Amino acid sequence: MASWWRVFPRAAQRYPWPTNVLLYAGLFSAGDALQQRLRGGPADWRQTRRVATLAVTFHGNFNYVWLRLLERALPGRAPRTVLAKVLCDQTVGGPIYLSAFYVEWSDVLALCAADQLQPCPCALENSVHRTVRFPLGHLPVLFPAEW
Repeated sequence: MASWWRVFPRAAQRYPWPTNVLLYAGLFSAGDALQQRLRGGPADWRQTRRVATLAVTFHGNFNYVWLRLLERALPGRAPRTVLAKVLCDQTVGGPIYLSAFYVEWSDVLALCAADQLQPCPCALENSVHRTVRFPLGHLPVLFPAEW
């Protein structure tokens, strides 16, 4: 166990993006599992897998790119610069991040996973029929037309 703590900082320095994404996936999964445990119900590993998938595909990548962009656009640690970074993060990055969070929790975000398709032969046709598709990086985001 102690060897992981020595290897992690080197991996984070050498491979910052994958380390960041995997750290997000681990933290999101642990938070979801802890929330399920505190509620007292049975563990829903399917839900935890969805949370981890969203952390890997969106949250980890978005935060890494967004914070690097913010740091390059506003370099420094002076109080004015830090305040400008916080204001930019809250006015631009915050709404994007929160909308993705609420979209995921309201079941509007549909990750095209095989276990989410219905077993009938017309399931794929019916599921794609009344949706509007927006590309988000390489993650397809499906919004129902009724929404």
